Order: sequence, then C-alpha cells, then structure tokens
Amino acid sequence: MSTTAPAAAAPTAAPRHALPPLGQMGPAIALVLACAIFGTTSERFFSGANFSLILQQVAVVGVIAIGQTLIVLTAGIDLSCGMVMALGNVVMTKVAADHGLPAPLAIGCGLGATALFGLLNGLLVTRLRLPPFIVTLGTFNIAFAITQLYSNAQTITDVPPAMTWLGTTFSIGGTGIAYGTLLMLALYLVTWYGLRETAGGRHLYAVGNNPEATRLVGIRTDRVLLAAYVLAGLLYGVAALLSVARTGVGDPNAGQTENLDAITAVVIGGTSLFGGRGSVLGSLAGAVVVGVLRNGLTLLGLPSIYQVLITGVLVILAVAIDQISRKAGRR
Repeated sequence: MSTTAPAAAAPTAAPRHALPPLGQMGPAIALVLACAIFGTTSERFFSGANFSLILQQVAVVGVIAIGQTLIVLTAGIDLSCGMVMALGNVVMTKVAADHGLPAPLAIGCGLGATALFGLLNGLLVTRLRLPPFIVTLGTFNIAFAITQLYSNAQTITDVPPAMTWLGTTFSIGGTGIAYGTLLMLALYLVTWYGLRETAGGRHLYAVGNNPEATRLVGIRTDRVLLAAYVLAGLLYGVAALLSVARTGVGDPNAGQTENLDAITAVVIGGTSLFGGRGSVLGSLAGAVVVGVLRNGLTLLGLPSIYQVLITGVLVILAVAIDQISRKAGRR
C-alpha cells in the first residue's frame, strides 16, 4: 500500500500547478498589443458597440473551444467539433420546421445528436484505443455527410423565434449585449469552477498529465475520458443553438472552419497540446484575441487572407512557447 501513496498525490495536485509565466501572460499580452495597435489605427475600434460585436462573433467558436479544451487537457484533440456543431444546428432547426416540435424539444434533439457524437468519439478512443486524431477525423466526415443528407444540402429558414432569442440584445449604457454572449461567459465560469474545484476536474488534469499513474491510484481513466468527450459534444450542441440564434437559419454548410478556429483559441490560450496543463479561461482569451485580430483587420480594410496569415503565425508561436516551457520544466 505504501508504494501507491506518493503516486496518489500527483494526480490530485496536477491542476493546482500554475502555468509558466509566459503561458499565463501570453494571451493577455497579445490581446493588449492587438487592442493598442487597432485602437490607434481605427477610431471605431474602442467603442462599446464594436466590443459587443466582437464577443457576439466569437460566441460560437468560444463555446466550441470549451469542449475542445476538455479534450486537449486529456492530451487528445477533436477535429470533428465544427461539423458536429453543424449537425446539431440542422437537426434542431429541421425538427422544429418540418415536424413542428416545440422549440425546447427540438433543441433537445440537437443537443442529443451532438452528445451522441461525443459518446461515439469517446467510445472509439477508450474501447478500441484508437488515436483521437484519427477518430475525430473520421467522425468529422461522418457528421458532414449526415448533415448534408438530412438537410438535402438546403438551408432551413422557418426557424421558431424561441431558437433565435439568444441572438437578441439588451442595452447597457447604450451598448447592445446579446444574451448569447452572457451564456458563453457563464459556461466559461462554470467550466472553470468545475475544473478547478471538483474531483472530476482534478481527474481530468491527472489523466492528461500521466494516465498510467492515474489509473494505478484507482481513478477510472476511461470513464474520465468518456465524460470529457460527451460533455464536449453537449457544448457543441449549445454552440449550434448560438449559431442558429445569430444567423436565424439552420445552415448545413456551417462548421467547416470552426474546428480549426477552436483549436487555435485553445492553443493561443495556453493549454498544452500534450495534456494536463492549461486553463479554460485561457481559451476564452484566445478566442477573443482571434476575434479582435479579425475585427481590427476588417476595420483597417485589409483582405481577409491577412487574418488567416496572422492566425497561423500565432498558432505556431503558441505551440513553440509550449514546447519551450515543457523543456524548461524538465530541467
């Protein structure tokens, strides 16, 4: 019994470890620099309406990034997140429009569809021991095909008003704030608390740090992984609802870039792709950094290709910083 006692302390202590200073401050520094640059080059940037618009624009990717963070903390990755979100988008709108189900039931159907895909991903990873990259690459294509077949590749326009309510706004100091933005921020706070203060959150970090040691101390690692994928699937369903609320339609062509955008937000936010280290609030910062960059470049009238270029550079820098931090930690 005494041989397992030291190992037990490591998994529970893992989430308490602070990120390296550079990992903690990187997103904040990038955000401050971007705001300073765009604030001095565009007089419209520093306005309540513009910041509200940025948050509305990043809400869908921001919620997807919460689920992606849960997966990346386990040293996995989910390439299917955007397409699963699109499937939930189509399911909830088509069920409401074509079958006349009340909005709450239709939303539940969409959430159920995305949760089932999360369950499928989790079972393939935990039961068949397939690499998450390969599993989610496969389910990306499956979700895309099902979305196109179920919707007949047609946009669903007859969406009930209850599904678009999160896209409506209320005013604070003359600035319109969308209810969907508040939902996104609330989900980040709840997830942050769960990861930081609950046993399940500590187990998630432990699995990402050292799955074998975690298993040896009695934590059911497969159950932790499965829960992470299912929760991520549910969050993709919430993102689908936010997408419907923002656009007012069920779009079968949605979600084709959101997977990369969400991974970008997570990486820029300081969560290690090697698992076991990071903060969901960092993912929020990463999503806002990307949103600010795109907004600022648009205000400057630059072609959208520069947004892609700068985002790619930021991802490489974030991964490089993560590698340097890991190597420094081993010394």
